[in-house]
Amino acid sequence: MIIYLKHDKIDRARWDESVSHSLNRRVYAFSWYLDIVSPGWEALVAEDYTSVFPLTWGRKAGVSYLFQPFFAQQLGLFSCLPIDSSLEERFLGAVPARFRYIDIHLTPEFIPVMRDVVLTGRHNHELSLKGTYDEIKAGYSQNTVRNIRKAAGSAVNKGSKIRTRELVKLFRENFGQKEGKLKDFHYERMDRLMNICIENGSGSLRAAFDDKGHLSSSAFFLHDGNRIYFLFAASAPSARENGSMFSLIDSFIKENSASPVILDFEGGNDANLGRFYKSFGAGEITYHRLLWNRLPGLMNAGIKLKWLLGENLK
Repeated sequence: MIIYLKHDKIDRARWDESVSHSLNRRVYAFSWYLDIVSPGWEALVAEDYTSVFPLTWGRKAGVSYLFQPFFAQQLGLFSCLPIDSSLEERFLGAVPARFRYIDIHLTPEFIPVMRDVVLTGRHNHELSLKGTYDEIKAGYSQNTVRNIRKAAGSAVNKGSKIRTRELVKLFRENFGQKEGKLKDFHYERMDRLMNICIENGSGSLRAAFDDKGHLSSSAFFLHDGNRIYFLFAASAPSARENGSMFSLIDSFIKENSASPVILDFEGGNDANLGRFYKSFGAGEITYHRLLWNRLPGLMNAGIKLKWLLGENLK
């Protein structure tokens, strides 16, 4: 039996236990993480909590819908049992009818085949760190090796004595201004997320400085289970000249090599980012975006969904 639960009715201890032991575990699905990226989230759960499905919802123009929050790459169904078509259909069929439009990203193990559900492939990039550093480095591209050498010759200094808000500021002043999707509250959420991870010992903030002592590149790594997430990162223009981000990632890989973990670069469908991650030997993993439009015909014809469900709401 699948049960729909409002936010305050979720047994958080049982929820987190389920996510922790799920076969497709991702940090994004833990209750504390969802509280930050999607306040007020709701849920579908199997009666015994062996399978769980977070409902990250919003509302606009009188329409309730499900969306993928920023900073949570993959959600959907998490299960301690193998995810088969029967289980997928049962959970998707249990999504309350009040959520008339669904736009979420699923883990690679969740590939539903249902009428009216549209799946679009997206790309993640993962690098196994179980080999020695020399074995992993052998998979680097020539350009990456060249940039690491460039950083060594440019007097790039690495450290961790910066505050999370300095990384947020670096991102906002560079990529964030050009991209334009993130709002003030998104940056506040990321800052809070990083600080909570640092406090509980799962987060690591790294930085690289140019020869004048200015912050050139910075990255935040989140460690959960057998996976380390390259969660948030930014570079100043100087990084193009001194190779600081290449050096920062390389040093992290060196420190964590010969470990039974996966470095999850996240990514998406940005071709340039994909090439960058692959230059460290990362492999491409396909996961899916699920679109399910359940709006009535007249309403669907009269509403511009791009405006209604714009990414600024996420």
